[in-house]
Amino acid sequence: MAINANDRAYRFILLFFNCLLTFGSYFCFDMPSVLQDTFTGQVNSNCSDGNKTMNITPYCNVTCDDCLGMSDDNYNLLYAIYAWTNALVVIGAGFLIDKLGNRVGLFLFSFLCVLGSSTFAVGAMLKGTSAMLPVMLLGRLLFGSGNGSMTIVQNRLTAYWFKNKELALAFGITLAFSRLGSVLNFFLTQNFEGRFGLSWTLWGGAMLCGLGFISAIIVSFLDIYGVKQLGDADNLKTESKKLRVTDIRYFSLSYWLLALTIMFFYNGVFPFVADSSKFIKTKYGFNDKTSAYISGSVYDVSMIMSPFLGGIIDIIGKRGYLAIGCAVLTIPVFGLLAFTTVFPLVSTIWLGITYSVAAASMWPSIPLVVSQATVGTAMGLTTSIQMIGIGISNVVVGQILGKDEGNSPDTLRKWKYVMIFLLGNVLACVATSFFLNVNDKRKGGILNLSRKQKLQAQNLLASDDQDNLSDSSDDEREPLLSGGRRTIQ
Repeated sequence: MAINANDRAYRFILLFFNCLLTFGSYFCFDMPSVLQDTFTGQVNSNCSDGNKTMNITPYCNVTCDDCLGMSDDNYNLLYAIYAWTNALVVIGAGFLIDKLGNRVGLFLFSFLCVLGSSTFAVGAMLKGTSAMLPVMLLGRLLFGSGNGSMTIVQNRLTAYWFKNKELALAFGITLAFSRLGSVLNFFLTQNFEGRFGLSWTLWGGAMLCGLGFISAIIVSFLDIYGVKQLGDADNLKTESKKLRVTDIRYFSLSYWLLALTIMFFYNGVFPFVADSSKFIKTKYGFNDKTSAYISGSVYDVSMIMSPFLGGIIDIIGKRGYLAIGCAVLTIPVFGLLAFTTVFPLVSTIWLGITYSVAAASMWPSIPLVVSQATVGTAMGLTTSIQMIGIGISNVVVGQILGKDEGNSPDTLRKWKYVMIFLLGNVLACVATSFFLNVNDKRKGGILNLSRKQKLQAQNLLASDDQDNLSDSSDDEREPLLSGGRRTIQ
């Protein structure tokens, strides 16, 4: 008996392998965060006990055999170049995927993830040479070219196969799998590095990216088979031929406000996670392992909550209200970290909750405010805007921290300024999400419609005559209310 692509089981089998596309790359992305002391520590130091090097104390820096000796600003540059590469590449990647289809993107971008993570591992093997930092930056550049673009393909596949079904749930499950990679990184990487060394640890991450490449092959065959069985292949080719890069100018104000809201919110989350392990250790005096666990709790919470949140948001809607609510509720997180000594796990779990709700509500909103043929382009442009912001934020954080001075009062003051800077981004997110809701209400409250309200709107649209249907084709409601399967592949 032939497998039916209309079956729910088929969609979720494809979703499983679609989730695996970015599992390994998300594991690799934050490996520098967990190993920050190894990246910035010195091979030789006055802090020694006989022939054995010591871990960090209030009076010395980290010492270890595998330490790379980077400065804090060079370390943050590893994240900044990843973000900037995304910003440049993903716009073209989104358009490329819309124009040529998912399969080209699957193979190209998964291969770049493997190549980039392998180059990064080679760079670490060149420690002590002038080539180390340039090769590692090249690795992050290649890795960023693949990982950010791969996420666009992943989201585009999800939007196609779950349109008008379990869209937010599917986005939530995808995010949960990605965050599982991040969580396992925070739990396992440091122990693995302590046992096998930095080189084997980074090569292990590259092997996990290879799992994404294998998954890309499987997803590609499932997608080809399913589209043919649904009879959408010719339709999709026709839509892709009509697509022009200048179609960006037709994106609505709701889209641009949503993109800025995503950027400012992520400006607070990602730069914090990149440096949080060292911040927690410096301010609160925990050891490396405990600091990594507390820092990783942001992703722990996201991994657990995302699938459930997606299912709930599918039913209740209220995406715009949730976006502004998350921004407002994130304000105390950085206030506590900057001005108090409250146990940091409170703040990281709190941030994990607001981040989970924000991600589950914001990203699935993009297909609702753009035309059906431009979802990949819109996802790419949004990712580009997000990464420009994150890249600038990483550089600003690196400049604020400057040269490492242990945990002196001056260093603690610099960390306070970092938290205040991140708080400023969250306040900007509050402003953009407020205007997003104002504009959305003016357009009919598309983002805040519940499932029941969507069904009512679809029934109302079905009862209109063909002329009215044609007149609404350029309205923001069209991707949400149009009947049939979305032709966005």
